[in-house]
Amino acid sequence: MCTTKTTDVYPTLNEIRNMEVAGCDIVRVTVMDEPSARCLSQIREGIRIPLVADIHFNYRIALAALDEGVDKLRINPGNIGGRSRVEAVVTKAHDKRVPIRIGVNAGSLEKDLLDRHGHPTPEGLVESALRHVRILEEMEFHDIVVSLKASRVPLMIEAYRIMSQERDYPLHLGVTEAGPMESGTIKSAIGVGTLLSEGIGDTLRISLAADPVHEVRIGKRILQSLGLRNEGVNVVACPSCGRCEIDLIGLTEKVEEATRGLDKNLTVAVMGCAVNGPGEAREADIGYAGGRGEGLLFIKGQKARKIKEQDFLGELMREIESFR
Repeated sequence: MCTTKTTDVYPTLNEIRNMEVAGCDIVRVTVMDEPSARCLSQIREGIRIPLVADIHFNYRIALAALDEGVDKLRINPGNIGGRSRVEAVVTKAHDKRVPIRIGVNAGSLEKDLLDRHGHPTPEGLVESALRHVRILEEMEFHDIVVSLKASRVPLMIEAYRIMSQERDYPLHLGVTEAGPMESGTIKSAIGVGTLLSEGIGDTLRISLAADPVHEVRIGKRILQSLGLRNEGVNVVACPSCGRCEIDLIGLTEKVEEATRGLDKNLTVAVMGCAVNGPGEAREADIGYAGGRGEGLLFIKGQKARKIKEQDFLGELMREIESFR
């Protein structure tokens, strides 16, 4: 999701393009007022990926966003007024074939649900979502996506599990307000990764107090680790130990940086000792098993040649560029 003001069109376009380069497949912008809505068509024309308008409470802004050509609405129909207002949005969304995402958040659960459950619960989140879902279903609108986000990972996981049994709509996953880079990455990997490993979830957002490009990269890594997205370079490396006789950490960091964003679907192993190194290096597309200032290079499981430690990065990048 963009961090810029949507009315600041060029900074918004620049941020989205950076996310596109990082591998983003769909992007969301905040649409707080009608001036923001009027900027959406210009933003949409300047990007390659689908654009989602994030709207709260105001049905007129939703109508304006649809007129501007957005690809998806994030709006809760129970919060935009009476039936006539909901029907106006639903009719236009249907005519333009634009899906609506219902987004429930533990931090803004309805008062009656909090009174009944005492605090946000998985059941309360699902009940809130189903309220909004039923409004759309009663109007014969079924192009629905649902999210049930929470900052507490177990709460979020269980809410999505329950919802996946209640309805067969696409689910947008996320641990909301996950926090700064390190802790937020861990929470997101556990929450989103657990659900994806169970076959639950269709889209995702990693919510960090950080540059959204980092959110995209982490999301891709989660998908990659589960074998759900095979693109980019997957770096495998030793955790390092007293047996290591090369600068494993330094080499691995350089490989990670040099290969970031490369459009190559392959695994690179950087290994630092004779115990697990050769085996892991053979299993990778390109592997380096180092020891005492030099190491063996493996290509597709076969020994290729010895390489001095100081020459490794340059040799590796040449092999990656020519790899087929």
